[in-house]
Amino acid sequence: IFPGQGSQYIGMGKDFYEETETGRRVFDGASQLLGFSMPELCFQENEKLNNTEYTQAAMVTASIAMMKVLEEKGVRPDMAAGLSLGEYAALVAAGVMDERDAIATVRQRGILMERAVPAGIGAMAAVLALHADKIEEVVADIPEVWIANYNCPGQIVISGKKEAVETACEKLKEAGAKRTLFLNVSGPFHSGMLKEAGEKLGKVLETVEIHSPKIPYVANVTAEQVTDPSQVKPLLERQVY
Repeated sequence: IFPGQGSQYIGMGKDFYEETETGRRVFDGASQLLGFSMPELCFQENEKLNNTEYTQAAMVTASIAMMKVLEEKGVRPDMAAGLSLGEYAALVAAGVMDERDAIATVRQRGILMERAVPAGIGAMAAVLALHADKIEEVVADIPEVWIANYNCPGQIVISGKKEAVETACEKLKEAGAKRTLFLNVSGPFHSGMLKEAGEKLGKVLETVEIHSPKIPYVANVTAEQVTDPSQVKPLLERQVY
């Protein structure tokens, strides 16, 4: 299971880069592909790592590097999944997408999402210890707020316009939420505000080669196993919003 945006940190994957040939190959290959230094972005103090257009490619690169090293050691999954952008690393693990295509596509995904809603306009927040039905009821009455992620019972993420999300958080606490926690992301991901970005990503995906899964992977949108390659691109487009 591969992580999504918000869990990035300076130094992620550094030991894999410094101590394994495979790790270096993945990071350096990403640098060559994207035209900037991936090791510098991931390992040295900078503000770019938290900017969506860089975060997504960095996280997928680090995830793939770690995965490839584990595979060399005989650790191979029977099933794969990923949260949001982590789904692209899962696609590589499942043999659905080539690692270069995954890194290049998620770079474009990040750029499209960043441009769709400039940083500071939108926000995401986790709502803790409140039933999904109650969250849905509260959010339904607040324009420009959507439920983005059903992470697990007791942890639901909402997304949308920053001021609207702040209002929703207050109302959700009044409704019984134990806590609301704003996420370390620069946009209102998986909300209606990103619909145009998702549609543009669909155009990008038209040029990407998709293979039949070697192992099942679980899609974000449906939370179901995907074995049919024709389902992959529509699910990745819809996943954005």
